[in-house]
Amino acid sequence: MKEYYDHKLIEKTAQTYWESAQIYKVEEYAKNYDGSFKPKFFACSMLPYPSGKLHMGHVRNYTINDMMTRYLRMQGFNVLMPMGWDAFGMPAENAAIKSGISPYEWTRNNISYMKKQMLAMGLAIDWSREICACDPNYYKWNQWLFLKMLEHGIVYRDTQIVNWDPVDKTVLANEQVINGCGWRSGAIVEKREIPGYYLRITNYSEELIDDLNNKLQEWPDQVRIMQEKWMGKSEGLDFAFDHNILDEHGNLFQNGKLHVFTTRPDTLMGVTFCAISYEHPIAKFIARSNIEAKKFIDQCKAGGTKESELAIKERLGIDTGLVATHPITKENIAIWICNYVLMSYANGSIMGVPAHDERDFYFAAKHRINIKQVIAKNGKLFDKTQWNDWYKDTDDAYLVNSGKYNGLDCISATNEISSYITENKIGKNRTMWRLRDWSVSRQRYWGTPIPMINCDTCGTVPVPEKDLPVLLPENLIPDGNGNPLKKDEVFIKCKCPKCGNNAQRETDTMDTFVDSSWYFMRYTSPDNKNYAIDQRFNYWMPIDQYIGGIEHAVLHLLYARFWCKAMRDMGLLNIDEPIKKLLCQGMVLNHTYSRRNNLGGLEYFNSNEIETCQNENTKEIKEYKLIKDGSPVEYNGISTMSKSKNNGVDPQIIIDKFGADTARLFIIFASPPEQTLEWSEYGIEGASRYLKKLWKLCYTNRDMLLVQNKKNDKEDAFSHANENYKLLRFKLYSNLIKANHDYKRMQYNTVVSTSMKILNDIENFILKERLNNNNCYNIALKESIGILLRILYPIVPHITWNLWRHLGYHSLMGDIIEAKWPKIDPNAIIKETTRIVIQINGKLRGSFLAPSNTSEKDIKEIAIKHESISKFINGNIKRIVVVPGKLVNIVI
Repeated sequence: MKEYYDHKLIEKTAQTYWESAQIYKVEEYAKNYDGSFKPKFFACSMLPYPSGKLHMGHVRNYTINDMMTRYLRMQGFNVLMPMGWDAFGMPAENAAIKSGISPYEWTRNNISYMKKQMLAMGLAIDWSREICACDPNYYKWNQWLFLKMLEHGIVYRDTQIVNWDPVDKTVLANEQVINGCGWRSGAIVEKREIPGYYLRITNYSEELIDDLNNKLQEWPDQVRIMQEKWMGKSEGLDFAFDHNILDEHGNLFQNGKLHVFTTRPDTLMGVTFCAISYEHPIAKFIARSNIEAKKFIDQCKAGGTKESELAIKERLGIDTGLVATHPITKENIAIWICNYVLMSYANGSIMGVPAHDERDFYFAAKHRINIKQVIAKNGKLFDKTQWNDWYKDTDDAYLVNSGKYNGLDCISATNEISSYITENKIGKNRTMWRLRDWSVSRQRYWGTPIPMINCDTCGTVPVPEKDLPVLLPENLIPDGNGNPLKKDEVFIKCKCPKCGNNAQRETDTMDTFVDSSWYFMRYTSPDNKNYAIDQRFNYWMPIDQYIGGIEHAVLHLLYARFWCKAMRDMGLLNIDEPIKKLLCQGMVLNHTYSRRNNLGGLEYFNSNEIETCQNENTKEIKEYKLIKDGSPVEYNGISTMSKSKNNGVDPQIIIDKFGADTARLFIIFASPPEQTLEWSEYGIEGASRYLKKLWKLCYTNRDMLLVQNKKNDKEDAFSHANENYKLLRFKLYSNLIKANHDYKRMQYNTVVSTSMKILNDIENFILKERLNNNNCYNIALKESIGILLRILYPIVPHITWNLWRHLGYHSLMGDIIEAKWPKIDPNAIIKETTRIVIQINGKLRGSFLAPSNTSEKDIKEIAIKHESISKFINGNIKRIVVVPGKLVNIVI
């Protein structure tokens, strides 16, 4: 055992042994020594995208999972902690365009580096189950499941609206559209309608929303609320405004009906306009002959279509000059085309009630449309010039300016108006969802090829299962000019499996959310070449604890839930939900810097590339510059560490300087797992000092700790324990109780603080007892350090593994990873202790600690034998007076 804490040697020694012994490889149905089966536990972190390097946000996520895995294994569980790579997607294509190497090579290089980082962190990963999304052995099953869903009617083909870059000749995601232009080319983005494949997730809407509350009680409330809002279940009224718009043949367009949906029938009498999406069939029809309408629609097509973007856009519209008829009042209602109405929700048209809907209010105010109040509250004045939140409230509200419905409360008015609409066959009650079927077609190269063939004779034909996987070429290098698969004749050309004629492969690839929707299932059966999952799935699934960021609360987790239910309905598995318990760890934040490039896109820079310029007088930072060329950059505040914003901190720097255990200890101690953490290196050296202190204490006392105490020696030590030893044991087991509680509730930061208290208590004990080098002293150290090492092991496995072996614990209890978790000694834990003062003839001569329930007889005996007074009494005791809980007065 070296005298000083050498983190490089310590961590290399531990990792070499762990790898050679394959101690993290897990088998199903593992048994205890007595032959009983260990309970299983599937602990899974969301798999990373291999973007190049891990950052401290990854370290936090995986260390949390690692702590849980090690702790539960010591508790007797058979724990699976696997790892994989979410390896498809646009970043690899963008990197290829920039670097000139294929996405495959870029991705594989990154995986190699990031895996080395994970190994350096000492994570307890079963690498025999590693999966990678761009491996044909994995994406073959994406394709197989796609074909099975096609057989069961879950997959279908339809058209979709996409962002098209006319220069790069590629489809852009919404986030790649900046101010209506392509992020790389700067060209004005067009909206195009192209065919694609969809999954019927809407078939599962009711079950997905019901199970949120019925089966996912151990998920964070925030996540369940986010999913519920995303699915957007609305109970309301679906009805039509009549109109007289004629098509080119002189027939009523859409049968003379403009359908709308509302959750507020009580406001129907306040409608002053109707708004339709620029994608609505009526809008497209009008644009054929109305030049202004066509210009407005072209303007609307620029930019993304996300609701978050539409919410902050200026609310624009154009009056079509056409009208519809109010279903009750029969008044003419103007029809407007508006940029804030989504074709994807309801019918792509809304009834405009500006007095009681905030979006409609501002739109009407801008375009001088009448604002008609129909909901009122006592004591509240309605002001057409300013929006107030009470305008949309229904509590204690009643109808005004609504004819025969005046005076009704909102619920009664809703019921009566709905009854009128349904009884007169104008509309019907309906449940509406914001959730739309999942478009899985991506007009990109680096993804799972969709296993379909396009034949001029037979149409679209599925690839036969025996021909899977459809291999993605790994040597193509995108140049930014469209999907390179379209130019690869070797990939495209094939024979139709039905008629045998020449045909073409589908060049669209799957949305990368397909890869991540079921990858955790593949962990259970990673080596099965004949089936996506096998009987091992039934042992491990569902996941007992899933860990990942809140940013995946909706799409990834919702799609994973849907995918599980779809596989269940196809007879492939027998569970309803894939994840029992979810932890969304807090994000690690860091400073962000950027500037616009000459094409209008944002380029981000790491903080180590930035220098700050201060005002000489005020010392305030006046500007930020790039170190390499002095050019200015913008400071964007703090945001989540990510590759996309280039604000990650490479843990390798900390590992090289201080060690992986220091990095782990620091990131765990810095904040509770679920709370956001703003990155700061303050505290890293403190974590390192703590580990050095632990090592020094163990090294200094190594000879005493190596003493093999016999059982009767231990019992003798307990029976003759002095006050210092009793106090140490009381504090030790009190802290063990707290550590147990914090481990179970995953408040790992307080486990660190508890371990620090234990080390301080041991040091204080040594200071008081070091001159009494006896058997009791040795046993006290061995007991307390043995417990401390086990508490610390899940957090800092390298140093504790080494110390456990150096100090001989492994010969008594086995390797620390298999060592039993320490049990509470009830004799050491007394809720209350009292310091009893010893007097001789009324003069203070000493004191001792005793449990509050110690009998008077035992108190007398302890006082007589106390070492501080024996020299005074010499057996001449006349009487002993005990004041319970306070003092003993010996009269001599």
